Amino acid sequence: MSTTHPALRRAGLGTLLAAAAVLAAAGAASAHVTVHPESYAKGATDGVLSFRVPNEEDTASTTKVQVFLPTDHPVLGVLVHPQDGWTAKVTTTKLKTPVTTDDGTIGEAVSEITWTGGKIGAGQYEDFDVAFGQLPDDAAQLAFKTLQTYSDGKTVRWIEEAEAGADEPEDPAPVLKLTAAAADDGDSTSDAASKSADGASGADGTKSGTVQVTAADAGDSTARGLGVAGLVVGGLGLAAAGFAVVRTRSARS
Repeated sequence: MSTTHPALRRAGLGTLLAAAAVLAAAGAASAHVTVHPESYAKGATDGVLSFRVPNEEDTASTTKVQVFLPTDHPVLGVLVHPQDGWTAKVTTTKLKTPVTTDDGTIGEAVSEITWTGGKIGAGQYEDFDVAFGQLPDDAAQLAFKTLQTYSDGKTVRWIEEAEAGADEPEDPAPVLKLTAAAADDGDSTSDAASKSADGASGADGTKSGTVQVTAADAGDSTARGLGVAGLVVGGLGLAAAGFAVVRTRSARS
Protein backbone atom coordinates (compact mmCIF):
# COMPACT_ATOMS: atom_id res chain seq x y z
CA MET A 1 0.00 0.00 0.00
CA SER A 2 1.32 3.40 -0.93
CA THR A 3 2.03 5.72 1.98
CA THR A 4 2.57 8.78 -0.22
CA HIS A 5 0.48 11.69 1.05
CA PRO A 6 -2.36 12.60 -1.42
CA ALA A 7 -1.37 16.28 -1.43
CA LEU A 8 2.22 15.35 -2.24
CA ARG A 9 1.08 13.07 -5.06
CA ARG A 10 -1.08 15.87 -6.54
CA ALA A 11 1.76 18.39 -6.35
CA GLY A 12 4.17 15.90 -7.90
CA LEU A 13 1.76 15.27 -10.78
CA GLY A 14 1.43 19.01 -11.34
CA THR A 15 5.21 19.35 -11.47
CA LEU A 16 5.50 16.54 -14.05
CA LEU A 17 2.80 18.10 -16.23
CA ALA A 18 4.49 21.50 -16.07
CA ALA A 19 7.86 19.97 -16.97
CA ALA A 20 6.24 18.13 -19.90
CA ALA A 21 4.83 21.43 -21.16
CA VAL A 22 8.29 23.01 -21.02
CA LEU A 23 9.79 20.13 -23.01
CA ALA A 24 6.97 20.30 -25.56
CA ALA A 25 7.65 24.02 -26.05
CA ALA A 26 11.34 23.29 -26.60
CA GLY A 27 10.49 20.70 -29.26
CA ALA A 28 8.15 23.07 -31.08
CA ALA A 29 10.71 25.87 -31.11
CA SER A 30 13.37 23.61 -32.65
CA ALA A 31 11.13 22.68 -35.63
CA HIS A 32 11.21 26.10 -37.30
CA VAL A 33 13.08 26.76 -40.53
CA THR A 34 16.14 28.79 -39.53
CA VAL A 35 19.18 30.47 -41.06
CA HIS A 36 22.72 29.97 -39.78
CA PRO A 37 24.71 31.74 -38.55
CA GLU A 38 22.13 33.88 -36.82
CA SER A 39 24.03 37.12 -37.50
CA TYR A 40 26.59 38.73 -39.78
CA ALA A 41 28.24 42.12 -39.86
CA LYS A 42 26.62 44.72 -42.09
CA GLY A 43 28.24 44.72 -45.51
CA ALA A 44 30.02 41.40 -44.85
CA THR A 45 31.57 39.78 -47.91
CA ASP A 46 32.32 36.26 -49.12
CA GLY A 47 30.27 34.29 -46.60
CA VAL A 48 27.82 31.39 -46.44
CA LEU A 49 24.22 31.22 -45.26
CA SER A 50 22.80 27.82 -44.34
CA PHE A 51 19.02 27.36 -44.38
CA ARG A 52 18.09 24.53 -42.03
CA VAL A 53 14.80 22.81 -42.89
CA PRO A 54 13.43 20.21 -40.46
CA ASN A 55 10.64 17.81 -41.38
CA GLU A 56 7.68 18.24 -39.01
CA GLU A 57 5.39 15.57 -40.44
CA ASP A 58 5.32 11.92 -39.32
CA THR A 59 3.67 10.56 -42.46
CA ALA A 60 5.04 12.81 -45.23
CA SER A 61 8.41 13.95 -46.57
CA THR A 62 9.52 17.46 -47.49
CA THR A 63 9.88 17.51 -51.28
CA LYS A 64 10.20 21.21 -52.12
CA VAL A 65 11.81 24.21 -50.44
CA GLN A 66 11.47 27.81 -51.68
CA VAL A 67 13.54 30.58 -50.10
CA PHE A 68 12.73 34.19 -51.04
CA LEU A 69 15.55 36.72 -50.74
CA PRO A 70 14.74 40.39 -50.05
CA THR A 71 15.18 42.74 -52.98
CA ASP A 72 14.73 46.01 -51.09
CA HIS A 73 18.02 45.17 -49.33
CA PRO A 74 19.49 42.66 -51.80
CA VAL A 75 22.07 39.97 -51.15
CA LEU A 76 24.66 40.23 -53.91
CA GLY A 77 26.70 37.57 -55.66
CA VAL A 78 24.56 34.58 -54.62
CA LEU A 79 25.82 31.08 -55.46
CA VAL A 80 24.03 27.82 -54.60
CA HIS A 81 25.97 24.86 -53.20
CA PRO A 82 25.20 21.56 -55.03
CA GLN A 83 22.86 19.49 -52.86
CA ASP A 84 22.88 15.72 -53.27
CA GLY A 85 19.52 14.60 -54.67
CA TRP A 86 18.19 18.14 -55.08
CA THR A 87 17.95 20.46 -58.09
CA ALA A 88 18.15 24.19 -57.44
CA LYS A 89 16.42 26.82 -59.58
CA VAL A 90 17.66 30.39 -59.11
CA THR A 91 15.43 33.34 -60.02
CA THR A 92 16.82 36.86 -60.44
CA THR A 93 14.93 40.14 -60.31
CA LYS A 94 15.72 43.61 -61.60
CA LEU A 95 16.31 45.93 -58.66
CA LYS A 96 14.23 49.08 -58.27
CA THR A 97 17.31 50.79 -56.88
CA PRO A 98 20.63 49.57 -58.33
CA VAL A 99 23.43 48.95 -55.84
CA THR A 100 26.82 50.58 -56.29
CA THR A 101 29.81 48.45 -55.29
CA ASP A 102 33.57 48.58 -55.73
CA ASP A 103 33.10 46.40 -58.82
CA GLY A 104 30.49 48.67 -60.39
CA THR A 105 26.73 49.13 -60.34
CA ILE A 106 24.55 46.04 -59.96
CA GLY A 107 20.99 46.16 -61.29
CA GLU A 108 19.87 42.57 -60.67
CA ALA A 109 19.92 40.21 -57.69
CA VAL A 110 18.67 36.76 -56.76
CA SER A 111 15.10 36.92 -55.42
CA GLU A 112 14.21 33.24 -55.07
CA ILE A 113 15.87 29.83 -54.82
CA THR A 114 13.75 26.69 -55.21
CA TRP A 115 15.01 23.19 -54.39
CA THR A 116 13.14 20.14 -55.74
CA GLY A 117 13.82 16.48 -56.49
CA GLY A 118 15.03 15.39 -53.04
CA LYS A 119 13.24 14.56 -49.84
CA ILE A 120 13.57 15.11 -46.10
CA GLY A 121 12.09 12.23 -44.13
CA ALA A 122 10.30 12.22 -40.78
CA GLY A 123 12.62 13.15 -37.90
CA GLN A 124 15.27 14.51 -40.29
CA TYR A 125 16.50 17.90 -41.49
CA GLU A 126 18.49 19.24 -44.42
CA ASP A 127 20.87 22.20 -44.66
CA PHE A 128 20.76 24.20 -47.89
CA ASP A 129 23.93 26.29 -48.29
CA VAL A 130 24.04 29.58 -50.19
CA ALA A 131 27.23 31.60 -50.68
CA PHE A 132 27.08 35.37 -51.05
CA GLY A 133 29.42 38.06 -52.31
CA GLN A 134 28.12 40.91 -50.17
CA LEU A 135 25.38 41.61 -47.63
CA PRO A 136 23.61 44.98 -47.47
CA ASP A 137 24.96 47.59 -45.06
CA ASP A 138 21.73 49.61 -44.73
CA ALA A 139 19.49 47.17 -42.81
CA ALA A 140 19.28 45.82 -39.26
CA GLN A 141 18.11 42.38 -40.32
CA LEU A 142 17.04 40.31 -43.33
CA ALA A 143 13.95 38.08 -43.39
CA PHE A 144 14.06 35.11 -45.78
CA LYS A 145 10.45 34.03 -46.28
CA THR A 146 10.30 30.29 -46.96
CA LEU A 147 7.71 27.82 -48.29
CA GLN A 148 8.05 24.16 -47.33
CA THR A 149 6.03 21.65 -49.36
CA TYR A 150 5.35 18.05 -48.31
CA SER A 151 4.71 14.89 -50.33
CA ASP A 152 1.03 14.93 -49.28
CA GLY A 153 0.54 18.38 -50.84
CA LYS A 154 0.67 20.38 -47.61
CA THR A 155 2.63 23.66 -47.71
CA VAL A 156 3.91 25.42 -44.59
CA ARG A 157 4.45 29.15 -45.10
CA TRP A 158 7.36 30.37 -42.96
CA ILE A 159 6.68 34.03 -43.74
CA GLU A 160 5.62 35.76 -40.53
CA GLU A 161 7.87 38.49 -39.14
CA ALA A 162 7.95 39.19 -35.40
CA GLU A 163 6.94 42.65 -34.24
CA ALA A 164 8.97 44.52 -31.64
CA GLY A 165 7.93 43.50 -28.13
CA ALA A 166 5.58 40.76 -29.38
CA ASP A 167 5.85 37.00 -28.98
CA GLU A 168 7.37 34.91 -31.74
CA PRO A 169 4.78 34.17 -34.46
CA GLU A 170 3.57 30.64 -35.11
CA ASP A 171 5.31 30.33 -38.49
CA PRO A 172 8.27 32.74 -38.33
CA ALA A 173 10.42 33.52 -41.34
CA PRO A 174 14.15 32.81 -40.94
CA VAL A 175 15.82 36.06 -39.89
CA LEU A 176 19.47 37.07 -40.21
CA LYS A 177 20.52 39.87 -37.87
CA LEU A 178 22.98 42.41 -39.26
CA THR A 179 25.33 43.88 -36.68
CA ALA A 180 27.63 46.90 -36.75
CA ALA A 181 30.74 46.16 -38.78
CA ALA A 182 33.98 45.68 -36.84
CA ALA A 183 36.61 48.40 -37.01
CA ASP A 184 38.86 46.21 -39.16
CA ASP A 185 36.04 45.34 -41.61
CA GLY A 186 33.45 42.58 -41.51
CA ASP A 187 35.50 39.97 -43.38
CA SER A 188 36.68 38.27 -40.19
CA THR A 189 33.07 37.63 -39.22
CA SER A 190 32.32 36.24 -42.65
CA ASP A 191 35.35 33.96 -42.60
CA ALA A 192 34.53 32.59 -39.16
CA ALA A 193 30.94 31.86 -40.12
CA SER A 194 32.04 30.26 -43.40
CA LYS A 195 34.43 27.93 -41.58
CA SER A 196 31.68 27.06 -39.13
CA ALA A 197 29.29 26.16 -41.95
CA ASP A 198 31.96 24.19 -43.84
CA GLY A 199 32.93 22.28 -40.73
CA ALA A 200 29.39 20.93 -40.38
CA SER A 201 29.40 19.41 -43.87
CA GLY A 202 29.83 15.72 -44.55
CA ALA A 203 32.28 14.17 -46.98
CA ASP A 204 29.85 14.56 -49.87
CA GLY A 205 29.16 18.23 -49.08
CA THR A 206 25.65 17.63 -47.69
CA LYS A 207 24.41 17.81 -44.13
CA SER A 208 21.59 15.79 -42.71
CA GLY A 209 20.56 14.37 -39.37
CA THR A 210 17.78 14.35 -36.81
CA VAL A 211 15.78 17.22 -35.41
CA GLN A 212 17.03 16.33 -31.95
CA VAL A 213 20.57 17.09 -33.06
CA THR A 214 19.40 20.33 -34.62
CA ALA A 215 17.88 21.58 -31.41
CA ALA A 216 21.17 21.19 -29.55
CA ASP A 217 23.11 22.84 -32.34
CA ALA A 218 20.83 25.75 -33.14
CA GLY A 219 19.13 26.77 -29.95
CA ASP A 220 21.60 26.73 -27.05
CA SER A 221 20.34 29.98 -25.56
CA THR A 222 16.70 28.91 -25.92
CA ALA A 223 17.43 25.51 -24.38
CA ARG A 224 19.18 27.11 -21.41
CA GLY A 225 16.24 29.44 -20.84
CA LEU A 226 13.74 26.58 -21.01
CA GLY A 227 15.91 24.51 -18.66
CA VAL A 228 15.89 27.29 -16.08
CA ALA A 229 12.13 27.61 -16.47
CA GLY A 230 11.75 23.88 -15.85
CA LEU A 231 13.81 24.08 -12.66
CA VAL A 232 11.73 27.01 -11.42
CA VAL A 233 8.50 25.12 -12.13
CA GLY A 234 9.84 22.04 -10.36
CA GLY A 235 10.86 24.08 -7.33
CA LEU A 236 7.42 25.68 -7.11
CA GLY A 237 5.77 22.27 -7.31
CA LEU A 238 7.86 20.86 -4.47
CA ALA A 239 7.21 23.95 -2.36
CA ALA A 240 3.48 23.57 -2.91
CA ALA A 241 3.66 19.92 -1.89
CA GLY A 242 5.49 20.77 1.32
CA PHE A 243 2.97 23.47 2.19
CA ALA A 244 0.07 21.07 1.58
CA VAL A 245 1.58 18.44 3.90
CA VAL A 246 2.20 20.98 6.68
CA ARG A 247 -1.31 22.38 6.33
CA THR A 248 -2.86 18.91 6.52
CA ARG A 249 -0.86 18.00 9.61
CA SER A 250 -1.89 21.28 11.28
CA ALA A 251 -5.54 20.57 10.55
CA ARG A 252 -5.30 17.13 12.13
CA SER A 253 -3.67 18.59 15.27
